[in-house]
Amino acid sequence: MSEVREPCVPRLFNEEGGARLLGARCRGCSTPYFPAPAHCRNPDCGGSDLEAHGFGGSGTLWSYSVANFAPPAPHKFDAPFRPYVIGVVDLDEGLRVVGQMAGDAEGMRVGARVELVVEPVYHEGGKAFTSWKFRLA
Repeated sequence: MSEVREPCVPRLFNEEGGARLLGARCRGCSTPYFPAPAHCRNPDCGGSDLEAHGFGGSGTLWSYSVANFAPPAPHKFDAPFRPYVIGVVDLDEGLRVVGQMAGDAEGMRVGARVELVVEPVYHEGGKAFTSWKFRLA
């Protein structure tokens, strides 16, 4: 039986047809954004015509750190707490994104190729609450 999955934060990502972050791109200057802002923030762009854009696929691990302490509320996690890796990834589509890394720190290295995935962050009430993560490719 498959578990019921629900996003931790609705409308930021989806996993239908592959993991995608739901952001925007400026039609005037092509600057990518995640999450989508109300207007283009590029000071060199005179426009503010944003279109919805899904970012996904692969990228390169730019930096990472290990969180050896439990995050404060309202963040949730499955007990007992286990250290996890937070990565900063340059997606091939031109967006730099922070996200939790799937797996432990072993094998992580700056410059490693990674892929966007959606995985559970914690379980509650018979559901798996999911978020985007990056996994070594």
